[in-house]
Amino acid sequence: MAVEFEDFVAARYESLRRTAYLLTQDAALAEDLVQTVLAKCWLSWSRIKDPGAYVHRTLVNTYIAWWRRRWNNEHPTEELPESAHGGAETLDDRTDLSYALRRLPRKMRAVVVLRFYEDLSEAETARILNCSLGTVKSQTSRALAKLRIDPSLLAEQDTLGTEGRPA
Repeated sequence: MAVEFEDFVAARYESLRRTAYLLTQDAALAEDLVQTVLAKCWLSWSRIKDPGAYVHRTLVNTYIAWWRRRWNNEHPTEELPESAHGGAETLDDRTDLSYALRRLPRKMRAVVVLRFYEDLSEAETARILNCSLGTVKSQTSRALAKLRIDPSLLAEQDTLGTEGRPA
């Protein structure tokens, strides 16, 4: 059992970390998320029939649970703190797709990450998220609609010509 788990981790760790980063948008939280998920999965590894799907489902469910419990320790304040960029956003920050992803609700972000970054089918995504195929389709549609009108992405489109070249 230990060898199978070690082989799985060796083969899939970078993919899991990338998915976790896309969900959390933070490298340290992504590492924590993957470690937490692997620790959870280790406990029941001998009973897991489909490790890939099970670990992905656990990753997404743990990510969602962290935010439901306000794990990120965000506290409202009267004054906004300066950003991590020294208080000023750069053009690259405002036009980056990852910035737009951060503004999606977490479940929509999870669907987008699994469907388009992990290249999973709608059925696989539904199985991992433990929801219906219709939910995946509607969440995907809503997420893409939000991304289409996201101000940071619209600003980028304004700087591009109709053929995707700078105007």
